[in-house]
Amino acid sequence: MIKLTIDDKSLEVAEGTSVLNAARGAGIEIPTLCEHHHLTPYGGCRLCLVEVEGARTLQPSCTLPVSEGMIVRTNTEKIKTARKFVLTLIFSERNHFCPYCQVSGGDCELQNAAYDEGMTHWPLQPNWQSYPMDASHPFVIMENNRCILCRRCVRACGELVGNFTLGFEERGARSLLVADLGVPLGASSCISCGTCVQVCPTGALIDRWSAYHGRETQVERTATTCIGCSVGCGIEVLTRDNNLVRIEGDWNAELNEGVICKTGRFIPVVDERERILTPMIKKGGSLKAATWDEALEMAATSLKPASGKGDAGIAAFASSRLPIEALSTFKQLFRDQLKSNLVTSLDEGEYTRASSKVAEELKKPFEGKLKDLETADCVVSFGVDLVKEHEVAGFMIKRNIPLGTKLIVVDAKPNSLDNLAQLKVQPKDKIDSEFIKSLASSNDDKSEEFIRLLTGSKATVFVYGKGISDSSLKEIIHLAENYKAKVIGLKGEANGLTASLLGLDQELYLKDHQVVYVALGDQEPSQQLIKTLEKAPFLIVQASYVSPLTARADIVLPVENWAEVEGHYLNLEGKLLESHRALKPVEETRSNDDALKSLAEKLGMKATSEWKKSLKERVPAVELVI
Repeated sequence: MIKLTIDDKSLEVAEGTSVLNAARGAGIEIPTLCEHHHLTPYGGCRLCLVEVEGARTLQPSCTLPVSEGMIVRTNTEKIKTARKFVLTLIFSERNHFCPYCQVSGGDCELQNAAYDEGMTHWPLQPNWQSYPMDASHPFVIMENNRCILCRRCVRACGELVGNFTLGFEERGARSLLVADLGVPLGASSCISCGTCVQVCPTGALIDRWSAYHGRETQVERTATTCIGCSVGCGIEVLTRDNNLVRIEGDWNAELNEGVICKTGRFIPVVDERERILTPMIKKGGSLKAATWDEALEMAATSLKPASGKGDAGIAAFASSRLPIEALSTFKQLFRDQLKSNLVTSLDEGEYTRASSKVAEELKKPFEGKLKDLETADCVVSFGVDLVKEHEVAGFMIKRNIPLGTKLIVVDAKPNSLDNLAQLKVQPKDKIDSEFIKSLASSNDDKSEEFIRLLTGSKATVFVYGKGISDSSLKEIIHLAENYKAKVIGLKGEANGLTASLLGLDQELYLKDHQVVYVALGDQEPSQQLIKTLEKAPFLIVQASYVSPLTARADIVLPVENWAEVEGHYLNLEGKLLESHRALKPVEETRSNDDALKSLAEKLGMKATSEWKKSLKERVPAVELVI
């Protein structure tokens, strides 16, 4: 531990701590602009200068490590003069007429820093050049006239996401933020994660959908869980007057530490699907508005006669975006009480069927945690494109490749990570057990290189997705054991693991089933699902949005969407997460769980809420933390 004094306060901090963080830990605030607590200190803006006894000049506190006996002052007249001078120079270089900026009024860190220093004007006449605005991107606007050259966006794109799209050209005051080699942002390698927007301290990078929707200081923030996939990222949902303003990554979330992808940040915001506002029943060939009691009575009347009739009875399908509470009630109602022989999730167990079977054979969990990717020096992906799905898991790999992590892609198809891989192994047909065995046989150049990379690694992680059979997975596990590697399986939608543990992993088909119930929630139905159900004799759909499936339905029950959910989720590593309501539901909608329980009541049945117990009835592939 290091002892030092800051502003006459005696402190004791760990060796390697920066003066800035030591001061913050003591409740002493030092202004910054280029610093961000999730990025490597840069020392570019010089706003965090402090006086250190014995030093000839002022020192940047963000890059200065503490030393034994150090005496620091953070608010002397010399420092205040320096801060105002730094801010004056920044304001003079670009167009910072704040009243005309979309983040003016509490959202701009530059403006707030000036107010904190008591500045109402700047003494230097502005002498900026006019730069064109780049509005080519569907979600982000790049405005170099507002840029302060802090490079937060560039560092975040590389350090946190591993995409390295952003950079600077020219030098000094002429420095210009660019994408790739100067192409429009919308035509660049940008993957639309929006991390650059979230870390930008001014209006240089803005979310085009939330700009001018009012000040960030006048919104409500709800910490919740993204249900875009089974990673389970922590997010903050910003709302005003029960309207969605913006979604941001939660910097305090242990799993993703603030980094999210476009599926979590932008896609829900631009969703313009039409909401279902009232229950509907089909009359005279078209859907008509009805009361909940009428719709539930008609549903119960159609379900009762079909109960327990096997292929001639009921088929029930549920989205694994639904919370655990709703999936548990769904399983109890349709499998346990209505005795349907086809009760499954829309994932159909594509991601989990093999892992569930292997876990039951092994009688124990065998998978690792996402954090294993953070420390891996070699990652092998089997049949999964981590740019197109489960993106944040991909970020954990991509950002470590420049630090020395080796990537091996095993995929029969072209993969978005091919260009980053040290080795691409491509089977002719599919990744089956015989092919995985051949990887360790050292009978060709590919196998030799594969073995060499694994042998030279100390912390290897195997990642697999859908389409891996149980026999192939056994060989992957065997290979992992030989090289002391961890294994991580992706789980599809947000509650894919829950669906698996509840046994909702049958293949989705339709034979002579007379009644089909689809608890769709806010999931968009696939074309395959629509085609499969187009000849269903009687269709009941529980959904948030109008779709071809609801248009085909005989009964439609309106339910909440992702932003209105209160419930629990099990992410792909078995951690129990909570979703909190950010928006008040439309009056006639109900939660997915309430809709199912109301139906059960109409049927004279009852579903319990003991879902934690039901999750432990099947051996999980990963250790549960519930």
